[in-house]
Amino acid sequence: MKGDSGKFIEFDQDVSNIELPEKFTFPFYYEPHPIAMIAAEELQSYLEDHNFGHDFGIQRRTQHSIGKMFGVLVVQKPNGQLGYLAAFSGKVADSNDHEHFVPPVFDMLTKNSFFRKEELEISEINRQVAQLENDPEYVQLQNESTQKLNELNSTEKSLRDAIIQGKQDRKKTRREQKEILSEEEFEKLCNDLAKESIESKLELKQFLRYKDHVTAEIAEKLAPFENKIKELKRDRANRSNVLQKKLFNSYQFLNIKGENKSLLPIFEHTSLKKPPAGAGECAAPKLLQYAFEHDLKPIALAEFWWGAPPNTEIRTHKNYYPACQGKCEPILGHMLKGIELDENPLIKNYGSNKEIEVIYEDDHIMIINKPHDLLSVPGKNIKDSVYTRILDQNPNLSGPVIVHRLDMATSGLMVLAKEEVAYKLIQRQFLDRSVKKTYTALLEGVLDERRGRVELPMRLDIYDRPRQCVCHEHGKWSKTDWRVDYIKDGRTRIIFKPITGRTHQLRVHAAHKEGLKTPIVGDDLYGTRDERLYLHATTLTFEHPKTKEIISFNAPAPF
Repeated sequence: MKGDSGKFIEFDQDVSNIELPEKFTFPFYYEPHPIAMIAAEELQSYLEDHNFGHDFGIQRRTQHSIGKMFGVLVVQKPNGQLGYLAAFSGKVADSNDHEHFVPPVFDMLTKNSFFRKEELEISEINRQVAQLENDPEYVQLQNESTQKLNELNSTEKSLRDAIIQGKQDRKKTRREQKEILSEEEFEKLCNDLAKESIESKLELKQFLRYKDHVTAEIAEKLAPFENKIKELKRDRANRSNVLQKKLFNSYQFLNIKGENKSLLPIFEHTSLKKPPAGAGECAAPKLLQYAFEHDLKPIALAEFWWGAPPNTEIRTHKNYYPACQGKCEPILGHMLKGIELDENPLIKNYGSNKEIEVIYEDDHIMIINKPHDLLSVPGKNIKDSVYTRILDQNPNLSGPVIVHRLDMATSGLMVLAKEEVAYKLIQRQFLDRSVKKTYTALLEGVLDERRGRVELPMRLDIYDRPRQCVCHEHGKWSKTDWRVDYIKDGRTRIIFKPITGRTHQLRVHAAHKEGLKTPIVGDDLYGTRDERLYLHATTLTFEHPKTKEIISFNAPAPF
């Protein structure tokens, strides 16, 4: 691997016979151009031969293993010479500075940088806060205060309970004695009971004054510590906010027109409103920034994962991945301004020429076999869907029609409701999980076991929609039973029986390292693209909303 004095890397092999792309890579959904794949493969060879002091977890995964996203940008010098730039997302071995890799857009780790200096000041505040919070005198005062306040609260509760009980007892006494005592005696009794009520309330009032006094004394003893802690935390928050804004303004992104834009204005009109953590640290912005700064023409982009998969997202060693939507889309939207891009495949309707097969129909329901690549309901950019087609063919249908959905890429059985009553009755069955479904899928590899269950907590990856991720802190549990149908040519045909119905559940359960570790063939989100996603909804069993009969349907997988 050769390189000039900068970060421009010459190809090891002759690429003069490769036809260059007419347009630049659409970064959010692409098949790498052949010349970008050559650059990526050369970079991978370099990674295999060099030790960065970073545990990627390729040979042996440990608790310290961290895989990384790497990127290559094929570029052309003004004299026509082709080469490429290389970058990694975030840091490698806690450093931004590595030979052959472009620098970050802004290096906060530079010695004597404002970030380092202010980070040290914030760390010193953290140390002072911790010292105060762990001061033996403060800890003893807190324990004594907690004990005293618990005693006071307990006494207050007893007095309040006694007032309530006394009120009930006096009411009972008045009721019982009214018929027994003379009018004069009953009046005297009522006066005595009223005095008793006043005395109990007075006792509570006096106690509350005492409690307020004790509480004030406690607060006075704690004040020297707590006021100082609050002051330090307020100072820390202010410093952190100032530092964050300073950092955001330091990340200045160029485009081919020479226009500079910082993170704050880039993200101000997004749903996030402000830059998320790590914005601008991904490989693609680093690569483009260096190219624009050094008069290098961007030709093609490719990003790949190197090393062990993360705990949440699904990443596979050496697989290519598009730029993320949450962090990179706003930044690249500015950086790629003025560059002609490949057509956005995400707005192309790949299901336009596919027909919906009706399996069964009566006055109440319809069972269809949905083709792959057709939406269940209209999308943001594509309106053609099962819903729109069924309504076009049956304009008099009432109710929401779509009871459940299949991913656009998934084919197979769907039940549709032709009236609102049927919709509600079937939807209730889906909600209480009484509907029985099986899916057939083809997996990329061979499983060691023949059957089992996958249970994972899942949630939306808010920075990379529509991908889902595994999150043990905020995820909702998902469950799938599975069994192997057969194994052929290094691939496993499997039968899934989902118990829950989370978005992308089967795709995540197949691909994630805590699931089957084997993605579904053709899964462009969690595996490798193919002619289609090999996932099909095969059987469907539920109670008919009108006849109450248990009905079953079967649509064999077309693979």
